[in-house]
Amino acid sequence: MDVMGDKASLWETGPFVQPAAFAQDADFVLPADLVPSADRDEAGEVAEEARQRLAAQAGDAEAMSVLGAMLLRRGDLDGAEPHLRAATAAGDRAAANNLGVLLHQRGYADEAAGWWRIAAVAGSAAAAHALGRHHRERGDEPAAEYWLRQAAEQGHVLGAYALADLLEHRGDAGAERWMRAAAERGHREAAYRLARALDRRAAHEETTAAGHAAEEAEQWYRQAAARGHRRAALHLGAILEKRGELKEAGRWYLTSAKDGEARAACALGFLLRDAGDTESAAVWWLRAAQDGDGNAANALGALHAERGETQTAERWYRAATDAGDDNGAYNLALLCAEQGRTAQAEQWYRRAAYAGHREAANALAILLLQGGDTTGAEPWFSKAAEAGSVDAAFNLGILYAGRGETAVALRWYERAAAAGHTEAALQVGIARLREGDEQEAERHLRCAAGGGSAEAAYRLATVLDARRPAEPAHELGEAVHEKTECEEWYERAACQGHRRAQVRVGMLSAARGDVVEAARWYREAAQAGSRNGAFNLGLLLAREGSEPEAAVWWERAADAGHGRAALRLALVYARRGELAVGQRWADRAVTLGPAAVAERAARLRDALREELSA
Repeated sequence: MDVMGDKASLWETGPFVQPAAFAQDADFVLPADLVPSADRDEAGEVAEEARQRLAAQAGDAEAMSVLGAMLLRRGDLDGAEPHLRAATAAGDRAAANNLGVLLHQRGYADEAAGWWRIAAVAGSAAAAHALGRHHRERGDEPAAEYWLRQAAEQGHVLGAYALADLLEHRGDAGAERWMRAAAERGHREAAYRLARALDRRAAHEETTAAGHAAEEAEQWYRQAAARGHRRAALHLGAILEKRGELKEAGRWYLTSAKDGEARAACALGFLLRDAGDTESAAVWWLRAAQDGDGNAANALGALHAERGETQTAERWYRAATDAGDDNGAYNLALLCAEQGRTAQAEQWYRRAAYAGHREAANALAILLLQGGDTTGAEPWFSKAAEAGSVDAAFNLGILYAGRGETAVALRWYERAAAAGHTEAALQVGIARLREGDEQEAERHLRCAAGGGSAEAAYRLATVLDARRPAEPAHELGEAVHEKTECEEWYERAACQGHRRAQVRVGMLSAARGDVVEAARWYREAAQAGSRNGAFNLGLLLAREGSEPEAAVWWERAADAGHGRAALRLALVYARRGELAVGQRWADRAVTLGPAAVAERAARLRDALREELSA
């Protein structure tokens, strides 16, 4: 079964903001020497908290702020709030920011915004960022931009990222500057989104700038991936795979897949399959499919279909379809059609076709056409062709040609031929020959012949053959001429089983004096059903003194309607004295013609009749 759609496809994800709680993004301001380190034991933290508590009780505003931040980080909101309020009252801007965070967590967003404003006015970049996000959530974009810009201009990474996101949402060209600023300070989502923007720019430009954009995009993907961004690792893997660096691509796919990116698991599966490891590929496809990746489910279906496990294949194709992969519906239709379940095949072709699957639309049209529904088939051929299906464009040409609308048919043939369709190029070449445009005909015939069409190779050879100058007579001992281009095309068509080409190659070989080669090609053509091949083989055998064998081939040719072969048989039997048999073959030759043969055969028949009646 010709399974379509089992190729890895990395679709655009589109930039979006990953939602996060304010507590995750806001800065809890602690003196550098008081921030708990990873290797500090619990006893040390308890001692530090006790020290800050004593200082706070003694009225130290900074200690109150630090203690409130420590308790807030631990989730002790009730314990943190009085300390933060006291420090805020004493003018500590870090405490005002953290008090805003605490109130936001309690659900008092407006009160939180008030404290963030106080801290932001006092110069807190973290508070300005939080206030900007607060205004954006309420739809006040001018206020959001103002405060986010304040945070970004103070070097706040999250502020720069949030400002870039806001500007990008509005289509503002300044978004890239701030996205780049955040990325340069280590924000991995900013690095990923900057890479995506550069990728899109590279795809739409055709200058050297596009190449620079693509190179820079790869660098940012790499930076984001190194920081654990799974989608960046996925895209980096895709870039490397396209460039042929499969080993490194596989490493990044693996990294992304282990982090839960289903598309990376799917792509890794294809990489393993192409390396010949289908068992490992199936493991990753299964993992991706279970995570809802339709492409992976479709690939599993194709794998089981190749193994002849049609029930399992159908189950995975259905899973792919349910996950939104149109290839699953198309492949399911192919499976049903192969099993003779035509009604179900039509149902699944329709489902995929309505979803925009162009090959499904073409297959549906063919199915309808086979059922005699020409009216229903034509719109689907048109839809598929307009969507870029080359086969559908060719099929439309056939449809219109069958109706006698040759001009419309030719337009569709030309469209398919321009996309590389071999048979369409042949049809255009034939049409141009009929019109007398030999140059255009030759161009299309060369395309079709190069694509493997034996008929195109033969017709191209005849065009070139007609241009050949007459061969000069060869003197004895003169070297035989080398094969011309037209002979090479005849031979190519002959090797593909084209009977008329085989006969022509035999004739050219005979003209060179190569009787053995001529006999070989005549015999191949004759055995394939060519009456001219059988007749010419008979002539060759007769000249070599094998008239009985020649008669066998002439009889085969005559039975197929070859008049000259029937006349030759009449002469053979007349010479043998079998006049009645000769007369019957002469009668047949008169019937078959052509005119010159019929005239000679009639004279021979009459002579034999007189001889028999004497």
